[in-house]
Amino acid sequence: MNEERYMTAPLPPTKPRSMLRHLLATEAAGGVLLMLTAALAIVIANSPWASAYQHLLHLPVGPVLTDKLGPMTVHMWINDGLMAIFFLLVGLEIKRELVDGRLASWEQRRLPALPALMGMAVPALIYLAVSRGEPGLSEGWAIPAATDIAFAVGALALLGRHAPLSLKVMLVSVAIIDDMGAVAIIAVFYTSSLNLLALAGAAGIVAVLLACNRLRVVSLWPYLIGVAALWYVTLLSGVHATIAGVVGALLIPYSTGGSEAREASPLLKLEHGLAPWVGFLIVPAFGFANAGVSFGDLGLGDIFAPLPLAIALGLLLGKQLGVFGGVLLAVKTGLASKPHGASWLQIYGVAMLCGIGFTMSLFIGELAFPGQAEKIDAAKIGILLGSLLSAVIACLILRFAPKPAD
Repeated sequence: MNEERYMTAPLPPTKPRSMLRHLLATEAAGGVLLMLTAALAIVIANSPWASAYQHLLHLPVGPVLTDKLGPMTVHMWINDGLMAIFFLLVGLEIKRELVDGRLASWEQRRLPALPALMGMAVPALIYLAVSRGEPGLSEGWAIPAATDIAFAVGALALLGRHAPLSLKVMLVSVAIIDDMGAVAIIAVFYTSSLNLLALAGAAGIVAVLLACNRLRVVSLWPYLIGVAALWYVTLLSGVHATIAGVVGALLIPYSTGGSEAREASPLLKLEHGLAPWVGFLIVPAFGFANAGVSFGDLGLGDIFAPLPLAIALGLLLGKQLGVFGGVLLAVKTGLASKPHGASWLQIYGVAMLCGIGFTMSLFIGELAFPGQAEKIDAAKIGILLGSLLSAVIACLILRFAPKPAD
């Protein structure tokens, strides 16, 4: 079926349409691979190889970068190093969408903005309501607030023609704004004591990269070296090192001129170069390193304990209520138009799909409960349960939802 007929208006051939195709293809394939590696991690964590799996993750590799972190392990390199590259790609996509993409104007931002914001706030409120009175759990309020774009788009891709292209655009747009919120949450709420000297060094590197922009430097190497240096001083500063990826991305030039100028932009070159590595290596590696949780001694009491229950309900109920309620509110108040060619049931299915919080939720869970293995494992159970239920219910809704009349 020709999905272009679901778009509200034709898009210039050199702008978001081709980029959307590329993004959906990459995210969908990467999302499927993420599902497989996460499942593999769970299988291994519940097999005779569980101890070898844990030993591999905590194997010291490389030098001590900071006294606070100690020896860098495989797990730390993935979460603090490779995930900075993931956030670099997130930042590149955010900048391009805001400058020249689906979020370039206030009119285009109206529909995804409200559901994205409500889709972060409602899950957090549900988490706090369910976990209230339990000491030490309030730090995890942001765990169910994030949507995993790779997992969600991967699940949506499996449905093929059952989801119109306008809904795919809405899902990606909501997820991008959701990513902005997650980055802000990590920077503001999950930052430890600050090293002011290192922060001053980070400010200096940012100034150098800004100067490169002003001087119209188009070679990628100065920016890559600057982002690597920014990552290291950010690691020393106490701000989570992955934030360096987003900040660095916003400082990489992007041209909004003709198609040739756009393709020659350092930002677009880097985005296209990073996307396969992030989708097919970094995100699956993160899933493999973080999804492994043992269910050997798990009982109903563990599943329905306050922490996993709060996360699962935040993802399963909070996301669907927040995102669908945001779309409904935006349309009924005239703030935005209903996605073309989509029924309200299909929109509800996509809202439910936003309850897949896998990658970002796991990442925030590690930050919320540092060094607390029992709480991290409990959080993983809630994330897996909430994400799995959201994915299954969403896929059933979208698979059997009747198509709206043309």
